Amino acid sequence: MSVICTWEIENSYEEQPFSFDAEALIEELAEEVLGEEGLEYEAEISVLFTDSEGIREINREARDLDVPTDVLSFPMLEYETPGDFSFLSEEDEVFDPVTGELVLGDIVLNIDRVLSQAEEYGHSVRREFAFLVVHSLLHLCGYDHMEDEERLVMEEKQRAVLDRLGIVRGGETC
Repeated sequence: MSVICTWEIENSYEEQPFSFDAEALIEELAEEVLGEEGLEYEAEISVLFTDSEGIREINREARDLDVPTDVLSFPMLEYETPGDFSFLSEEDEVFDPVTGELVLGDIVLNIDRVLSQAEEYGHSVRREFAFLVVHSLLHLCGYDHMEDEERLVMEEKQRAVLDRLGIVRGGETC
């Protein structure tokens, strides 16, 4: 499966703020999550890097919440069951008419929070970045954490993906 990831970096981050290849990591994470979920289509995911003020503005406009957060997810699909893509064969409008790829949705990452939370939680920036991307990808697949049962499923899926890729708390220094 091929995952197409596009992103733009806000002006406040003129240079790459990471010591790792963010594009390659997003690709690896997306392929792992979407492969585990059994997605059989090529997918398009838009990823935006912004700062605390930028995500606060997006959160205010999209969700009527005037606070910054670490990540926002905007799924383009409505699922009856999280991770069940069987309905897609009947939904032509969810595919990009030019590329034919499934448009899964948008991820907005607050780079300020990625950096501060990595320090706060005592693990690498790469691990925090990966955790937030996986978390958001699962939202794009229909998972949520509003109810305890949903939260436990989502947390286990996040942990499993990161463990399989060797991206664990305290387990790396990059």
